[in-house]
Amino acid sequence: MSAPAVTEGELRFRRPLVVPGRLARAVLGAVLGLAGLWVLFLARGTSAGPAVTEPGEFLVTVLDGVTFAGLLFVIASGFTLVFGLMRTVNMAHGGFFLLAAYLAIEIQKDMVGKSRNIEADEVSIAAWILPLLVASGIVALLGVAAQQLLLRWNQGEDLRQAIITVALAVILADQMLAEFGGLAQRAVWPGAVVHFFEVLGQRYATSRLFMLSIALVVGGLLWLWLNRTRMGMVIRAGVDDQEMVRVLGINVTLVFGVTFFVGSFLAGMGGVMGASFSGVAPGTDGQWLLNSLIVVIIGGLGSLKGAVAGSLLYGMVIAFSPAYLPSGYTFYSIIFTFAVLALVLAVRPTGLYGRPE
Repeated sequence: MSAPAVTEGELRFRRPLVVPGRLARAVLGAVLGLAGLWVLFLARGTSAGPAVTEPGEFLVTVLDGVTFAGLLFVIASGFTLVFGLMRTVNMAHGGFFLLAAYLAIEIQKDMVGKSRNIEADEVSIAAWILPLLVASGIVALLGVAAQQLLLRWNQGEDLRQAIITVALAVILADQMLAEFGGLAQRAVWPGAVVHFFEVLGQRYATSRLFMLSIALVVGGLLWLWLNRTRMGMVIRAGVDDQEMVRVLGINVTLVFGVTFFVGSFLAGMGGVMGASFSGVAPGTDGQWLLNSLIVVIIGGLGSLKGAVAGSLLYGMVIAFSPAYLPSGYTFYSIIFTFAVLALVLAVRPTGLYGRPE
């Protein structure tokens, strides 16, 4: 039997399906080109100035974007790990971030022997790393307990799991407010990393480079774990085909537990780094949860490479928007975050490195 003929009208109806992707890519290329032209030559009246005349400001802005991207990556990589394998939108991720930050601050106070006005010179490397490890470990154990007690029995029910983790986030937020108060607090970087150096006449803090170096180490260890160990290969296989992993007789419960432990540990690490970078207060958990969601959506579901790309793109937008918008319009910088999100999804609906379900 011959195939049914396709009419000319049907062909015209089908062809435009390719056009939106091409159009979106063309629009994205035009936007990036105009943005580069503006930054390089036309950005007079901005706080940074044109890059050709103010190269120091430009380089500092790039460093700000890259170092902030490092912090974003540490936090978002844990989120995308859980999201990618377990399909669990862990809305308590920000709560884990904030809890680890508060715990690390309290541990650091005990180690230094002061409850306030701690100076960087009083903080050793150990008095920063030990609180980070202890606080992140506690939060990781809490994450595993939550996964085993609250989430394991309703695996695959996305809405129910999201509501459960929202409830957990609210409980954590209320308890932290009661225990740690409503004032902003911060962990203190160790004195060994608190210095400044010059970049084309501009001062720059070495603590931001220290933060970036931690992110690079975390990224390298995650890559080795996911690509060079049996557990990592099982996790990547689970992202692609969870049912097949079960059929092969692999203990998926153990895999999920380990994944949630690592994801929560990374949230805790990000919390301590964020508390040292900009401080924390009630409400910070929601802000960093939103940051993680944006990075994961831009980068793609369950992709470590996507977490890197999403963090870099988001970090650059956060750094460049206030620096290169006209001085009277810097309050519009937040809009650019969501504009970039919309453009990326127009070109790649699954994110930069995401794959269709």
